[in-house]
Amino acid sequence: YQGKEVSVMGSGMGIPSISLYAWELIHDFGIKKLVRVGSCGSLQKDLNLYDVVIGQAACTDSNFLSQYNLPGVYAPIASYRLIEDVRTRAKEAGITTHVGSDVFYNYQDDVNQRWAAMGVLAVEMESAGLYVTAAEAGVEALGIFTVSDNIVTGEATTASEREKAFTTMMELALPLAAI
Repeated sequence: YQGKEVSVMGSGMGIPSISLYAWELIHDFGIKKLVRVGSCGSLQKDLNLYDVVIGQAACTDSNFLSQYNLPGVYAPIASYRLIEDVRTRAKEAGITTHVGSDVFYNYQDDVNQRWAAMGVLAVEMESAGLYVTAAEAGVEALGIFTVSDNIVTGEATTASEREKAFTTMMELALPLAAI
């Protein structure tokens, strides 16, 4: 992309899958910057379909973080440098973005409502694993997501719409290769 090598790959679904791929990219290939793009479901009424969520942090109830044997609860966070770059370019381009936290999907509606009450923006399934794997290795990571559905309002995009209209997050992610 614009003279910089970029590798694009699928990460599978969930924390274990992305964490394995991230670990291998970091330790076997020397990657220093990992950016995930994908869809998310909004937990907030005012996030519209196709808005872009920049994942500042990731909440989780996953046991994945316990392997690090930390003396407390670790809060998986993204690289501020990457967040700031994406946010600046999005503002300049007039793209609606929201910076905040996401959480792993949960079937129970009351759980989603409790996370939403704490200001969590969206649900998705990989960022917590990506962020903690990157943090442990001392590299940068960021998740950028397009709102595919709103759990509060019931609005949702179709598979065809997702295929054709989710390019904005990718256009925001690619320039990160140059920084």
